[in-house]
Amino acid sequence: MTVPSSVTRLEAAINSHNAEDIAACFSIDYVSEVPQHPMRNFVGRETVERNWTGILAHTPDLHARVLRTAIGGFEVWSEWEMEGSTADRSPTVIAGPVIWRTDTDGLVSWARFYLDPVTSDPTGLP
Repeated sequence: MTVPSSVTRLEAAINSHNAEDIAACFSIDYVSEVPQHPMRNFVGRETVERNWTGILAHTPDLHARVLRTAIGGFEVWSEWEMEGSTADRSPTVIAGPVIWRTDTDGLVSWARFYLDPVTSDPTGLP
């Protein structure tokens, strides 16, 4: 199975460490949903760029890997792993699935993020 171009484009943009390139993968009216943290939901490409500017400042060597993908109708399902070191050199890993739809231009127009920090705490709580 071929990995959808929206997945490879976003993975490359994240690994370029350029928030503008990352934001360019999303439609202007992009809708982001984070079911575990609904206060993080937002609309708009500008917020994508602002969020990724902060993420990249906090974790300047962040590296993203797409582990798996599947296509279901109009949706792309992908499993991500992102790792790096924070500005104070603490290692960090974020992992989980992301489900999204693309518009006719191939830009991500809607997504549900289930990414969370990986923890070694046996309770599973951060």
